Amino acid sequence: VQLQASGGGLVQAGGSLRLSCAASGSIFSLNFMGWYRQAPGNQRELVAAVTSGGTTSYADSVKGRFTISRDNAKNTMYPQMNNLKPEDTAVYYCMLLLLGKQHWGQGTLVTVSS
Repeated sequence: VQLQASGGGLVQAGGSLRLSCAASGSIFSLNFMGWYRQAPGNQRELVAAVTSGGTTSYADSVKGRFTISRDNAKNTMYPQMNNLKPEDTAVYYCMLLLLGKQHWGQGTLVTVSS
């Protein structure tokens, strides 16, 4: 299983970014995809998640600003980040939980300038 994240970049505060994470390999339909971030000096934290059934969950810090969706046919997850804040600056990682094993993407940097 491989995960490819894309869509990061530099954006001004209040702006938006749409990321994507595509999974390839032996993907079963029942899985869980999560979007994590890690800022310098901080631990990696779960930002948002979506199950294969479409159930979503969000960290309190991003509720109302971030949404996450997925296309099961493409095994791709799409985090939409709106009203970005400087504190959202981090490396964002996608994770696929499949049959009890975590698979991680390479990370994409999001920088929000004030």
